[in-house]
Amino acid sequence: MIKDKFTKAGFILAAAGSAVGLGNVWKFPYITGDNGGGVFVLVYLLTIVLVGISVFITESYMGYKTGQNSVSAFETLAVNNKKGWKIAGFTFVTALAILSFYVIVIGWILQYIVISLTSLPSSVAEAEQVFMTLLTKDLSSQVFYFLVSFAIIAYTVSRGVKEGIEKMNKVLMPTLILILLGMLFYSMSFDSFSKAFSFLFYPNFEKFHAESILVAVGHAFFTLSIGMAVILTYSSSMDSDTNIVKSSVIVAVLDTVIALMAGLVIFTILFNAGFESSQGAGLVFITLPALFYEFGAVGNILAVSFFIALAFAGITSAISILEPGVRYVEETTTISRVKATYIITAILIVAGLISLLSNIEGYSEALKFGSKSLFDWFDYISSAILLPVGGIITAIFVGFFADQNILKQTMCKFISEKVYGVWLFSIRFIVPFGVGLVMIEKLGLIKF
Repeated sequence: MIKDKFTKAGFILAAAGSAVGLGNVWKFPYITGDNGGGVFVLVYLLTIVLVGISVFITESYMGYKTGQNSVSAFETLAVNNKKGWKIAGFTFVTALAILSFYVIVIGWILQYIVISLTSLPSSVAEAEQVFMTLLTKDLSSQVFYFLVSFAIIAYTVSRGVKEGIEKMNKVLMPTLILILLGMLFYSMSFDSFSKAFSFLFYPNFEKFHAESILVAVGHAFFTLSIGMAVILTYSSSMDSDTNIVKSSVIVAVLDTVIALMAGLVIFTILFNAGFESSQGAGLVFITLPALFYEFGAVGNILAVSFFIALAFAGITSAISILEPGVRYVEETTTISRVKATYIITAILIVAGLISLLSNIEGYSEALKFGSKSLFDWFDYISSAILLPVGGIITAIFVGFFADQNILKQTMCKFISEKVYGVWLFSIRFIVPFGVGLVMIEKLGLIKF
């Protein structure tokens, strides 16, 4: 058992920091408006409960009950075949694979904070040229900000749970929320705010279809940082009297509210300029910087605020992604936390630099496999295969292969037997079916 533990508030902020990532800002608002607005939000909230929170609680239970790293947690809780179930705990490798390219994007964001302080592009065409130059030609700047990002993340993790991760999240998460609230109140002064609100919340049944349900299930699963041992690891450091169910619900609510706040801000700005909804890197690094320019000096303030908020979201998620691997090495070897952090970081930097080079002219062709660059392959394999498999295995393990008497006894301290029954049914059947369906759809094996 570890002595370095989160406080109750510290755990919630850290878990929320892990859940609130870059996808919240540029994906969730778009898929909400594109899949029926208010009706999609209702379906999404249901899937958050049955899929997202269900697996979140599952990982929380494993960490809470064992106080161990992910590999040891599976081994400890398995009734039979303990050595075999250890393998399932290595889902933290998925997290490390994601981190190698995720930090590249954080590096872009840091550079855009600097751009926002100096000279914003004056048009979408100029903004596109600035971003594509950065992406495909400016190797030195990308490497610099990539290394700065990793240095911040590694230093925080090396400091430990309470002195590093909790302290960082206690600063970054409230600040992120305050920045978004400030931008939200400012956006309310625009006529386009009502259109943005309607886009996100008005039930549009014409846009809601069968595939929308699958989109809701997929995002409910992916948004909460589950399937890669992050929540399991964080939960192993929680205070013993923490209510894991209550904490899970609070984190899910924070995650959803922040995503919707970001959506209202972004689409108010887009619609004010006559743009339609869009998502991804194009929205964040091309469209928005050009629109911020139209606001003059206020635009620079808005741009800096937006990219700082985005950087905070990325850094808090990245910290959580690094922690499971560090915890495993720290607990299973004689290597200290500090050394474990920097050894793993060094390996990830090498992998990340290769991934970064796959977008640079002169290197991209050699690092392209099939139709995708190495950067895109890392993203695709982790999101389409590794994360869903990790989540499904965790749900099935706790639902069928952990000691069911101990599971019920522990969980019924936090929820009633009826709610426990619903949750158990969810992790045994709804999660494997729903997430499995999302996985095979992402792999292109089925179409809706």
